Amino acid sequence: MNGPVREPFSYRHDREVPFFPDNRPIIVFDGKCALCSGFARFVVRHDRDGHFRLLAAQTPLGAAIYTHYGLHPTDYQTNLLIENGRVWLKSEGSIRMFERLGFPWSLAAAGRVFPRPIRDRLYDLIARNRLRWFGVREVCFLSMPGHDDRFLA
Repeated sequence: MNGPVREPFSYRHDREVPFFPDNRPIIVFDGKCALCSGFARFVVRHDRDGHFRLLAAQTPLGAAIYTHYGLHPTDYQTNLLIENGRVWLKSEGSIRMFERLGFPWSLAAAGRVFPRPIRDRLYDLIARNRLRWFGVREVCFLSMPGHDDRFLA
C-alpha cells in the first residue's frame, strides 16, 4: 500500500471516526471535483450489482477517514478505496475500483505492468490539476436520485 500503513479496520477503534457500515467496499471521493464526481456517477452506472458504496470527502465521515489515514481532511489528493478494512490510495486504489466493475473496465489491471511509483506520479499529476482541467461543482455531489442507498453521509 502507498501511504500510511494501518491494521485492517483500524478506523473502528478511532473515536474520531463515526460508525459506518463497512461490509461493502467504499469509495471516498472529492464531491466538489467534476472529475471525481463524474467517476462516482460512472461507478453507479457500471456497478450493476451495487458492489460499492460512495462517500463524499466533504462529509464529516469523509473528513474523519482522511484524517485517520494521515491525509489532509480538505485537500483531497487521492480518492480512497476502503475494502475489507484496508485502504487503497492513488493508482492502486483506482485499479482495484475498475477491476471490481468487471469487463471491460477490469482491463485497467494491465496498468500494473508499470511500477507503482510511475503510476502514482501520473496519478499525482492529474490530482494536482484536476480542478483546473475538469472544473469544480458548485454543490457537493452527495447522491443520485434513485441511488441514495449507495451513498454514505
